[in-house]
Amino acid sequence: MTGVSGSKSPDRRRVLTAGAAILGAAASAQLWLPAAARATETPLPDGVFGLGVASGDPLPDGVVLWTRLAPDPLDGGGMSDRPVPVAWEIADDERFRKPVRRGVAQARPELGHSVHVDVRGLRPGRTYWYRFRAGGQLSPTGRTRTAPHPKSSGGLLRLALASCQNWQHGYFTPYADMLAQDPDVVLFAGDYIYESTPSATGVRRHEGSGEPYTLEQYRNRYAQYRTDPDLAAMHAAAPWIVTFDDHEIDNDFAGEIPQDPDKQPHDAFVARLTAGYQAYYEHMPVRASAVPDGPHIRMHRRLEFGRLARLSVLDTRQYRSDQATTQEGAEDPARTMLGAEQKRWLLDGLRRSPARWNLICSQIMMAETDLRVGEGKLWYYDAWDGYQAERNALMRELGQVRNPVVFTGDRHFTMVSDLKEDFADPESDVVGAEFVGTSVSSNGDQDQDAFHREWDPRVPDNPHWKLIDAHRGYHLFDIRRDGIDARVRVVDTVRRPTATASTLARLRVEEGVPGVEKVWPR
Repeated sequence: MTGVSGSKSPDRRRVLTAGAAILGAAASAQLWLPAAARATETPLPDGVFGLGVASGDPLPDGVVLWTRLAPDPLDGGGMSDRPVPVAWEIADDERFRKPVRRGVAQARPELGHSVHVDVRGLRPGRTYWYRFRAGGQLSPTGRTRTAPHPKSSGGLLRLALASCQNWQHGYFTPYADMLAQDPDVVLFAGDYIYESTPSATGVRRHEGSGEPYTLEQYRNRYAQYRTDPDLAAMHAAAPWIVTFDDHEIDNDFAGEIPQDPDKQPHDAFVARLTAGYQAYYEHMPVRASAVPDGPHIRMHRRLEFGRLARLSVLDTRQYRSDQATTQEGAEDPARTMLGAEQKRWLLDGLRRSPARWNLICSQIMMAETDLRVGEGKLWYYDAWDGYQAERNALMRELGQVRNPVVFTGDRHFTMVSDLKEDFADPESDVVGAEFVGTSVSSNGDQDQDAFHREWDPRVPDNPHWKLIDAHRGYHLFDIRRDGIDARVRVVDTVRRPTATASTLARLRVEEGVPGVEKVWPR
C-alpha cells in the first residue's frame, strides 16, 4: 500500500527536522515525569499552547501530530531563541489510561517552535487521543483517526470539504456545525489565511499594519487565524489534509510571478514565497516531506483510504504558467497548470489506482464557467478555464478512470457540476463530478438575491452546472462502495460568533455512473 508519496528530502530538510519526531518505540522519556525531573523543567510563559493542537495526513499505521509553542502569538510567538523539549503522548482512550506511544520532540526556533510528530506503529481505522507537555504545561487534548487497512474495501468515509476563511469577512462559524457532524477527516482546499491589509470595516480586523512579507509577519497572521475557537476545536477533533491556494502568499500568484510584478520585483517575491511557505509548514499538520526548500514546497501527495478511496492532492499554484489575458492565450497548448512532473504523477496515480473512488483535491475549479450570456465564451483565466488544452486532456483521461470526483475551493460559492469530456460540446460524455465548496467566511453574508440575479442568467450557457449558491458553509460527504452522498451545509451568518446551520441541498454520485445528481430539493 502507498501512503503518502513524495520526493526524497534534501539535506536541509533533514537538518531542520532532526529530532522533530522521536517515535514511541525509540523514545526513552516518559510523558509524566517523576517529581525530581519535573522540578528541573525550565518554566515557560503561561499560555504556551494557546494555538492548540492538530493532526493530519492519516495513514493506516500513523498520523502527524502538531502544535506550536507561542505564548505571545501575535508578536513573533514570544519564545526564546533555543530549542525546547516537548513531550507527547497518544492513547487509545480520552483519559490516557491506555497510552500506546510516547516520546519527546524538539520545538526548534528555526521552525517557529512548531512540533510535527510523525507517529507510526498505530492500528488502522482506529480513533486515538493525543496531547503535549512542555515547561510544566499541558496542551489541550486532540482526537485523531488512522486510515483504514490497505486491503479494506468497505465501510464509510465521512469527509468534510472546506476552503477560503477570511478573518476580516466573518467568524468561522461553519466549523461549529462541522464539529457536530463528526467527520473522519477534513479536506482543506486552500486560502487558510488571507494576506490582505487590516480593514477598519471588517467584521474582525487583521493583525499588523499591512500585508505580510516577512517570516515573522506571516507567523503572526497564521497565529491570529489559529486563535479562532471554532477552527481550533475542529483541528483538535479530526485529522486534516491541507493544501494551499493563492492567499497564503499573494492573490493570483503563479509560480514565482506575483499578481503585481511592477510592485514586487522577482527577488523580493522569492523572499516572500520563502517566508510564506515556511510559515505555512510551521502551522500545518504535514510531514517532513513538506519542509520548504527556500521558495519551494512539496505539497502534492497521495493518501489512501483502503481500497475505498484514493485521494490525490494537487498543487495548482507552484508549477503553473502565468495566467492568460485573452481567450487565445487560454487555448495555448504550452500553458500548464500542473507542470510536467506533477501531471505525470497525477496520471500515473489515476491509471494505476486500485480504489473504487478516485478523489482529486484541486484548489481551482475544473469545470467550465462561461461568464458570457449567449454566443461566445468568457472565462476566468486564473481557473482551469485559463489552461484549456491541459484541462481538456485531463478530462479525456478521467473518462478512463474509475469513479473520479473532484473537490475544489477558491470560488466563495457552491458550484456542483458534471465534468464533461469536451465542454465545447454539450453532447459530449460526462466523465466525472466536481464539488466546488463554498467559503467558510470569505465574502461574508452575501446578498443571495443579488447573486442569483447575476448568475442565474448564465445557467443556460453552462448546462453541466447542477447547483449554484452563495451561502457560507462547507460540504459533507459520506463515501461508501455504492455511492457518495453529499450535503451542502450552510450557516445563516458569519457576522456573529454563533450561527444556525442547515442543509441547503443533498446530492448523489452513483458508483459506476459518471456525474452528480441533485436529490433534494428537486
